[in-house]
Amino acid sequence: MLGGEDTSTPFLGEDLLAYLVLALGAALFVGNLLAVVKPREGAKEGELARAPVVRSVVMGLVGLVAAIWAVASLVGA
Repeated sequence: MLGGEDTSTPFLGEDLLAYLVLALGAALFVGNLLAVVKPREGAKEGELARAPVVRSVVMGLVGLVAAIWAVASLVGA
């Protein structure tokens, strides 16, 4: 529209960034939690038999904080 008010909605809604942070944070949390709880069977030569526990827990906590922050942003909006 020329000179008119733009009434279109942004691609995938107003809260796209919050949804992306929620998805990535939750995936980071769950993936690292599962890497510690249920290690992969049959590691090949040159691969670690288990995930580094401290690093996995720290990264899982970062993902949890991001997911909680995203949920709080979505609920507060």
